[in-house]
Amino acid sequence: MTTQKQVVPFQEGDASMIALLGGKGANLAEMTRAGLPVPPGFTITTEACLAFFVKGNRLSDSLLEQVEASLNQLEKQKNQTFGDADNPLLVSVRSGSVSSMPGMMDTILNLGLNDKTVRGLAAHTNNEKFAYDCYRRLLQMFGSVVLGIESGHFENLLHRLKVKEGAHQDQDVTANGWKELIEAYKACILSKTGRAFPQNVYEQLKLAIEAVFKSWNNARAQTYRKLNRIPDEQGTAVNVQSMVFGNMGGNSGTGVVFTRNPSTGENTFFGEYLINAQGEDVVAGIRTPLVIAALQEEMPAIYEQLLDASKQLEKHYKDMQDIEFTVENNKLYLLQTRSGKRNAQAALKIAVDLVHEGVLTKQDAVSRIEVLHLDQLLHRGIDEAAVIDVLALGLPASPGAAVGQLVFDADTAEEWVRAGRTVILARTETTPEDIHGVIAAEGVLTSRGGMTSHAAVVARGMGKPCVCGCEEIRIVPEEKRMFAQNRLLEEGEWITLDGATGRVIAGAMPLLEARMTDELLIMLEWADEIRTLKVFANADNPHDAGIARQLGAEGIGLCRTEHMFFSPARLPVVQRMILAEDKEARLKALAQLLPMQQSDFEGIFERMDGLPVTIRLLDPPLHEFLPNLDELQKRHAQLTYERDGSIKEKEEVASLLRKVQALHEANPMLGQRGCRLGIVYPEIYDMQIEAIFRAASICIDAGVRVHPEIMIPLVGHANELKILRELVDFVAQQVLGKDKLRECPYQVGTMIEVPRAALTARQIAAHADFFSFGTNDLTQMTFGYSRDDAEGKFLTHYVNHKLLPHNPFQVLDTEGVGQLIELAVNVGRSVKPSLKTGICGEHGGDRESIFFCHRIGLDYVSCSPYRIPLARIAAAQAFLLYGEPGASDVAQAI
Repeated sequence: MTTQKQVVPFQEGDASMIALLGGKGANLAEMTRAGLPVPPGFTITTEACLAFFVKGNRLSDSLLEQVEASLNQLEKQKNQTFGDADNPLLVSVRSGSVSSMPGMMDTILNLGLNDKTVRGLAAHTNNEKFAYDCYRRLLQMFGSVVLGIESGHFENLLHRLKVKEGAHQDQDVTANGWKELIEAYKACILSKTGRAFPQNVYEQLKLAIEAVFKSWNNARAQTYRKLNRIPDEQGTAVNVQSMVFGNMGGNSGTGVVFTRNPSTGENTFFGEYLINAQGEDVVAGIRTPLVIAALQEEMPAIYEQLLDASKQLEKHYKDMQDIEFTVENNKLYLLQTRSGKRNAQAALKIAVDLVHEGVLTKQDAVSRIEVLHLDQLLHRGIDEAAVIDVLALGLPASPGAAVGQLVFDADTAEEWVRAGRTVILARTETTPEDIHGVIAAEGVLTSRGGMTSHAAVVARGMGKPCVCGCEEIRIVPEEKRMFAQNRLLEEGEWITLDGATGRVIAGAMPLLEARMTDELLIMLEWADEIRTLKVFANADNPHDAGIARQLGAEGIGLCRTEHMFFSPARLPVVQRMILAEDKEARLKALAQLLPMQQSDFEGIFERMDGLPVTIRLLDPPLHEFLPNLDELQKRHAQLTYERDGSIKEKEEVASLLRKVQALHEANPMLGQRGCRLGIVYPEIYDMQIEAIFRAASICIDAGVRVHPEIMIPLVGHANELKILRELVDFVAQQVLGKDKLRECPYQVGTMIEVPRAALTARQIAAHADFFSFGTNDLTQMTFGYSRDDAEGKFLTHYVNHKLLPHNPFQVLDTEGVGQLIELAVNVGRSVKPSLKTGICGEHGGDRESIFFCHRIGLDYVSCSPYRIPLARIAAAQAFLLYGEPGASDVAQAI
């Protein structure tokens, strides 16, 4: 419902009206109510902004009438008149979004000046130089922000004037110099726009309000909202505030202070100021500001007032504040306060300190943590001050930063690392055969593939930075070179990857090391006291399992057994198993693989002593383990036309080509994989199950508490799970015997990743102890999207054009995929109330997806080891926001 009143004076608002007044307007209202020295003004609401867009970027007559009425009220408060030639009222027009977006939108200062009012301002203040300085600032801001003139035109004119007058700083320019520049600025505006600068102050105000509303949709604001997941529907408020002037001479100034250090979190007054300046001078870097401590010497009374007000505001908002202030003729004014932006470590320290100071509760502190900040602490990051040459931008597939020399194949990566070099592996796309190169490299770059591609998933599991789907680059591996923005990069050149932003940067950037700080450990303890949702890890080997446990995992929710086959020592054995001409040959290869798998399971059980370990049986299509079909065809053609060469090699390549072609599928993600493979070739799953229970038996003998959970992938029909459960139970009895079965409380469940499985969960639950939702494949099959193709081709377009709110492979689609999950949970538990449920796709480490999992009553989420701290805090925040999971709205049956 639209509020009739779209303009609210500061004295009539308060902090509870933030959705309507925006953060800045709500805070100005709150400070006004608290009696702090705030220049009076009024806020044009976010509803007015949204109405402006609906009307085709037009302000309604009703709104303009409300603005004029509020302006009349402001004139009475200030005893000045807008547009008056003798004692003019001047105002600032500034944005004010609901969510903090510092610097993303536009501001106009000194509005209300024209050729007549500037003379009145000069006479009233007895300061001609000040008055004309304000006018030239208005012309430059108005020309740039409202009229869209490139600011460089104004800067060039200013530079020429300063050279002419011999002025080193702006404040050295004379009044006559400013008058001359004003005429030059007005001529520039007329030349560039074909219209004169408006002398009508009401026209100035109308155009300025429109410009600030429009800035909600400028490129930088849209990018910032996308990065921080701020809804476009919020809109921005506009704050019209009477001007106070820091540029009136040596007893005036302006600055910004933080109640605590935003870089370290230390409880010290932190900030900068300038004497004889306006606020834009501080943030624009035109002059080098002074540290706030110097104000104590220069204006001791003002410093004490500012310090007292800062303490009052921090106590009121219970958070570190970022405060803008102006001093006009030795009088302090506060122009804005907001929760200050801070880095990850500072955020943790401030939150922990505020709890210890009795300002916040533990629950308050946990709820305030930006979970995305934690990636800054748990992965290496780039020293942003050193970033100059960004080559390209891809998908931020795995966080962290990496520096290395470019290599274009896995063998070279491994060879160079053995020789003591650090490398970045760049591939068009990775395959399982590249695993040794991924292991060796500091980071991975691909020109194709999405956030859930092979490279992305493997890199995230290893905690390695990865940039995927970087279509701005072209990799030519056979020539050992790469092209980016028409630049050629040869093998061996240094580059830096930023997996958190998707940037590919030329050269070796300095990196900041990851830190598990004391404050983070404290915050995680508090989160664990609050949350009810368990956090498991996706871990495929003993090393990752160990890391996961160190980071607080309560079990392993997904162990992908196929990842155990990718090492150079094992891949040939897997290939012999796949290429076997008969069952006997296949069993021979499987016998070689069994002790390898058993050894891995022993290591994982040991590291997860006493905790559940969910092991997914072999899932991907078998041809993924085989050589690339295109490369084989090229090699076959080459050998065919060679007169010399080994006849044996020709026969081997021809045989291999036939087998790979026979295994080739038109749509392998929907082909013979998962449980379908285990049913057609039961000896494969038989070997894996035997390896699990052999490992369990050895660990039990060693005093390790083992809780294996065997997960059957890609079940779409209850009969598939029924058959394979019988196989698991049979092998368990054969390997463990009756006595050890009591010491090994194993479970059998399935990964729900096919829509039919969700829809028939009632029947499937009869044979399952748990449901684990594979949200990557479930999203793919529900939408009908091929993950890699969609992310590389059209998903970005869909998100940018608001067809979808998010990439559904990054943030769970709660309306579609989520409804299937909720349905399956409810009907499954109606059959088996003790049914354990969780998700193990990439969404297990996403905050919004974790919130959904908590709401619908899942038992756990599972994510890559390095996202476990993030998930622990997000799970606690979900409980604080929603309380205990409620009853589902989804029907209990179909």
